[in-house]
Amino acid sequence: MADELGITFQDSVTEGYQRLVRSWPSLLATGFVGGIDVSIGVLGLLLVNRHTGNHLLASLAFTSGFIALTLANSELFTENFLVPVVAVAAKKGRIRDVLRLWGGTAVTNLVGGCLMVAIIIAAEPELGATGIELGSTFIHRGIGLQGFASAILAGVVITLMTWMQHGTRSMFGKIIAAIVAAFLLAYGHLSHVIVASLEVFAGILGGADFGYADWAGQFVQWAVGNAVGGLGLVTVLRLVQVGPKRLQREQKRDVAVEEDEEPDPDADPSGGPQRSGSQESS
Repeated sequence: MADELGITFQDSVTEGYQRLVRSWPSLLATGFVGGIDVSIGVLGLLLVNRHTGNHLLASLAFTSGFIALTLANSELFTENFLVPVVAVAAKKGRIRDVLRLWGGTAVTNLVGGCLMVAIIIAAEPELGATGIELGSTFIHRGIGLQGFASAILAGVVITLMTWMQHGTRSMFGKIIAAIVAAFLLAYGHLSHVIVASLEVFAGILGGADFGYADWAGQFVQWAVGNAVGGLGLVTVLRLVQVGPKRLQREQKRDVAVEEDEEPDPDADPSGGPQRSGSQESS
């Protein structure tokens, strides 16, 4: 178990570093296609709910979006609550790089997803009524304990999915983790900041009596709750599980950047000023 944990941790640090040093175009494009990919799941959710009225089957259809995320190597904002933070803990990145990644991915997830939801409702107008029904579930919770607790659960689920996917080299295992997480999010109506937003957008575009101001009022609650669940109840505890000795060893290890990435020339994976004569391998 110890060796497997060490490998998972090392892989997470490597990928986290690579995410942090990406160029702006690469970062934004990855977030944009992530929003598009998860909207495929929203399409499945709306279609099956509309034509069968069976939320269990609709939640299974929603998992198609997370399968797409996994196979297409795109990202949701909340997936970055783990590997980039682990990289910073291992001194392979800086907090400002994490904030850059979070901000860029969150915005482009929403833009890409909202664009696709608009296309979905334009192509299948009858799905607007289903969007109203699903979106109202989140809006009517309001700002309070229930909505915040739901957001915490969503953060735990998505961050645990990320850790599980890094704990296996089997693509089948990664897909199973994606399916389980996506099903729980959809069937439980958990307040995942991107998924819930896209469902609310579908309702707004379908003619709901709630609007973007109602969504914006809850967006912050969802984001904070997701962070509390993902960072506080998964990432921090996994770092404790890894232990200080393994963390210290990882801080001394060099990390390579993939050839298709463009690292920031001012970035230093150790978190300190760049040293001449000591270059990262590539």
